[in-house]
Amino acid sequence: MKRRKLKRFLVVIISIITAIVLYTEAVNLNTTNMTFRQKLLKAFYPALMWMSRGSSKNPVLSNNHSKPAVPFYSLNTVLNNGSNLNFESLKGKKVLLVNTASDCGYTNQYEDLQELSEQYKDKLLVIGFPANDFKEQEKGNDSDIAEFCKINFGVSFPLATKSTVIKGTAQNPVFNWLSDASKNGWNNAAPSWNFSKYLVNEEGVLANYFEPAVSPLSQEVTDAVSK
Repeated sequence: MKRRKLKRFLVVIISIITAIVLYTEAVNLNTTNMTFRQKLLKAFYPALMWMSRGSSKNPVLSNNHSKPAVPFYSLNTVLNNGSNLNFESLKGKKVLLVNTASDCGYTNQYEDLQELSEQYKDKLLVIGFPANDFKEQEKGNDSDIAEFCKINFGVSFPLATKSTVIKGTAQNPVFNWLSDASKNGWNNAAPSWNFSKYLVNEEGVLANYFEPAVSPLSQEVTDAVSK
């Protein structure tokens, strides 16, 4: 009797594992150079978003008319291709700045960010900042990251060179501005995980901070971008 139960249990486990593998591979038919972990995370991204959405007490932070002490347009960053992006050239557009990673449960947000950038291409620029700050989920170099994003998620929005976004002496100057109220006017929240999002409005004012569990295509983000 015990052997029969054990056998049935093993059959069920094997069946579940097989179903997960088949589903994961089916979802990732058009992906290239992805590890199985990355494929698995992509396949179950919708479930992760559904489960994690309610985990943050303050998923969205908003500015109450505070203006920055240090101008956003005084900043710049080096892009993945080696060119320099002077933020003064971004005047008149909203800018969504996001710390990204290739091996995270939220990595599929690359696809959502690309869709968002296309939907609002006349008024929004998305900039990704790859970082290896959370559980070493971005180990690739700049060229690896660029290829991974383009091939698997169709990313065409700018990617900065890989850097550190969490607070400390090595923090990227852009994220230092985004997470220092004495500079941006009100917000001290640094990224809590990969795919934290900061929206700067057309006048260079930090308007919103969105936690990673807030989808780039959520009502909160699209409303903030479109207004």
